[in-house]
Amino acid sequence: AHNRLQPLHTLVAARRLAAHVREDGSGGTRARGAVARQHPREGAPLGPDHKRGAWPEAVGISRGGATSKVHALVDDQGRPVAFALTPGNTPDIHMAIPLLEGLPRPKRLIADKAYDAMTLRRWLKRRRIRAVIPSLATRTFPFPLDRKAYRRRNVIERMWSRLKNWRRIATRYDRLARNYLAGLALVSVVVTWT
Repeated sequence: AHNRLQPLHTLVAARRLAAHVREDGSGGTRARGAVARQHPREGAPLGPDHKRGAWPEAVGISRGGATSKVHALVDDQGRPVAFALTPGNTPDIHMAIPLLEGLPRPKRLIADKAYDAMTLRRWLKRRRIRAVIPSLATRTFPFPLDRKAYRRRNVIERMWSRLKNWRRIATRYDRLARNYLAGLALVSVVVTWT
């Protein structure tokens, strides 16, 4: 005051981080009532194995590290009809019914052993779709399999090998899920066109 200096006013409201220092002058290790987030848009810590925003961008932790999984429905000509992108630790069977619900009713569904679940088989039976799915080895009474129809599953595998010729699809470099799905749609159009 004797040098005619005016006091500085704070531009931001005081935060709770240093409230314990201002109140009693002691510097404890943790303030009472302290919160995990110090900035308005910052979330709570997710732990050592999770990165912020991983689930919305379809990135999950599996044996190989951070991965994504593409689920697809293919028509009888080997053309992709529908795609879904999930974290890599999501089982294949979880996306079967949501993908099938968005399409007109097919005559049959050809899939591998990963899709051998009673929930899917009952769902297909209610809609009069024939299931061409081999039974798991652990089944006591295996379901009959139309081997002639099951040979057509190579159409699906050939579609995947054509898509994975494109480096962008085989190795996901896109950070955002929508960009990766857009690239997948573009590549599938080019692959089926040629």
